[in-house]
Amino acid sequence: MTTPHHEQISAFMAEVAAQNPNEAEFIQAVQEVAETVIPFIANHPKYTEHRILERMVEPERILMFRVPWTNDAGEVQVNKGYRIEFNSAIGPYKGGLRFHPTVNLSVLKFLGFEQVFKNSLTTLPMGGGKGGSNFNPKGKSDNEVMRFCQSFMTELARHIGPNTDVPAGDIGVGGREIGYMFGQYKRLRNEFTGVLTGKGLNWGGSLIRPEATGYGAVYFAAEMLESQGQNFEGKRVAISGSGNVAQYAAEKCTQMGAKVITMSDSSGYIHEPNGLSEDQLSWIQDLKNVRRGRISEFAEAYPSATFHAGERPWGVACEAAFPCATQNELNESEAKGLIANGCIVVAEGANMPSTPEAIEAFQAAKVLFAPGKASNAGGVATSGLEMSQNSLRMNWSRQEVDERLLNIMKDIHAQCVSYGTDDSGYVDYVKGANIAGFVKVADAMIDQGVV
Repeated sequence: MTTPHHEQISAFMAEVAAQNPNEAEFIQAVQEVAETVIPFIANHPKYTEHRILERMVEPERILMFRVPWTNDAGEVQVNKGYRIEFNSAIGPYKGGLRFHPTVNLSVLKFLGFEQVFKNSLTTLPMGGGKGGSNFNPKGKSDNEVMRFCQSFMTELARHIGPNTDVPAGDIGVGGREIGYMFGQYKRLRNEFTGVLTGKGLNWGGSLIRPEATGYGAVYFAAEMLESQGQNFEGKRVAISGSGNVAQYAAEKCTQMGAKVITMSDSSGYIHEPNGLSEDQLSWIQDLKNVRRGRISEFAEAYPSATFHAGERPWGVACEAAFPCATQNELNESEAKGLIANGCIVVAEGANMPSTPEAIEAFQAAKVLFAPGKASNAGGVATSGLEMSQNSLRMNWSRQEVDERLLNIMKDIHAQCVSYGTDDSGYVDYVKGANIAGFVKVADAMIDQGVV
């Protein structure tokens, strides 16, 4: 990308790359922020004087540890454990734990860096962090998962707390894993505190938390459409993924009158041209959450749908797209295919699912494009609401939490519009989200001195 600040951006990125070799995902995340924030900093010298961006790209703390555990056959297994405590300028570190074979330092640093901006956008007092392990819970028994979680938390417990670092779930970490880790933390520390979010409703969890990321992405997309005098009624929606985020994005789109025509997993995608019914969505939720099956089984159960093995859903004609699977799942050619097929709004449900080239294609075509740090912030926002409820020792109703979530997503949209609108009236939501998220954290860092 050539800009008036190209040389400054290139010099900054060269320094970051030299300090963080072989960390492609992290470099990609920093590059996206640098391209929009460095021109803003050039007009606000105080951020240059305090070297804020240089400090923000360096985590405050990186924890790495081994996680030994025993499988059901009595064999000792060893995994890597991580916690990246990235930035605590506006509140305790907050961010998920991911258990997946692909977890490494680069992936977690990218996620932690994104989390700093995302949490800032929610307007709640939460810093940014991320963690996890290369442990794969798939195919493991409940007892194996429990033993792993207890070993993982035995080390992590000394570094976290309700006013220090409050982890949540992410890929591979659901209610089961959160429960096992919370139990071990309570056992070790002899205290019942809101040290984790995503807890069960009977022991400190919040209503709407499972739905929040998917619902929030749709609420944000609805705000984008409303800014253009449109809504979801009758629009065809392509969704990737079939996990928690994808399921509830599909549910909320359907409630708003849209037709969700695709969902996917790593084996391929299903296409239901008539739009998924409520019964079909429930069937998919049972398939993925209870039976832990493959999305191809849907096409076997419902002949109106087709299954496309080894493919992603971005070649299907639609008006709205929600990439909700994983990072870099939507490339430039697929973005151009969506544009050619009439897509007018794209909201990221996953973290960094669109490649930089795809984002450029969307913006060049004036597609309404929402980056994950804005559109999928509903999950961590509701985690923040769970923290508030834990501190108050009370529970809000489903309606109260949903209303708060909706208002937070509207506020994030307003911040993006405020910082991201160009002279033609087009809103660059990437620029808006990055600058809005940056300003709050940067000002707090200046207030607190060189720490």
